[in-house]
Amino acid sequence: MLPASCIKSLGMCASFAVLSLSLVQGQSRGRFDFPRIEDNSFLIEEAYNQDPGVIQHISGFQLMNNNTWAYTFTDEWPAAGLKHQVSATIPLMRTDASGLGDILVNYRYQAVYKERIAFSPRFSLIIPSGNYRKGLGEGVLGYQVSLPVSWLLSTKFVTHYNLGLTFTPGAKSPDGTRSNQTILNYGFSIIQFLSANFNFMLETVGSTSFVKHDGTAPMISNSIIINPGFRFAINFKSGLQIVPGLSVPVGFDAMNGEAGIFAYLSFEHPLWKPRNPE
Repeated sequence: MLPASCIKSLGMCASFAVLSLSLVQGQSRGRFDFPRIEDNSFLIEEAYNQDPGVIQHISGFQLMNNNTWAYTFTDEWPAAGLKHQVSATIPLMRTDASGLGDILVNYRYQAVYKERIAFSPRFSLIIPSGNYRKGLGEGVLGYQVSLPVSWLLSTKFVTHYNLGLTFTPGAKSPDGTRSNQTILNYGFSIIQFLSANFNFMLETVGSTSFVKHDGTAPMISNSIIINPGFRFAINFKSGLQIVPGLSVPVGFDAMNGEAGIFAYLSFEHPLWKPRNPE
């Protein structure tokens, strides 16, 4: 799962990604077919669906210096081949209170999967499982759209681009008041392949939130996080791949002065043999 001043940058990233898609359509396959980690990043969504028959279990834990923390568990399952993927994200968190947050149920479509470019739009329902009275959820059903693009620059670097929108109509505050909430989020990352199984990573994620109560102008807030880190893969003959990682998120704007540590752990393994792998 930032600054209003960065909306222009968002548009530039989106235009750049679309241009990249058109430029690589005619490239021949094979030149960039080399062993590497293709995984969900820490804060950025990579545009690769699960291979047929392969599932992934992902844990992420973030602890900030303001004594807040968040843990997410995500399960990703292929559905009818590479094109379709379903997943669920379950969050636990501590802000003013501790507990279960709002659960996301996700569907993602692999629209483009070329040698160097991938694009997989996602739609999510946000289930109001968190207690809004404790500030752990919104108390109503929400909706999220994400447009992740991944572009392989070379045999040493890959970049990922995210653009998304979250809409929560009639969100409930702890005091019982309601508001319409819209969050524009974006992100960019660059990953260096030091080897087939070790990566350096630099992620930037941001959001601009619009909260509108009846009869009032929208309240706008911005945040941005810079997140340097690393990850590595441990591969087994059975097909199991374990990917641990660690990063240091630093917040700016609305999160200015906040810093912490992020720990990542992924287990990916075959669960069944596909009849007709794509």
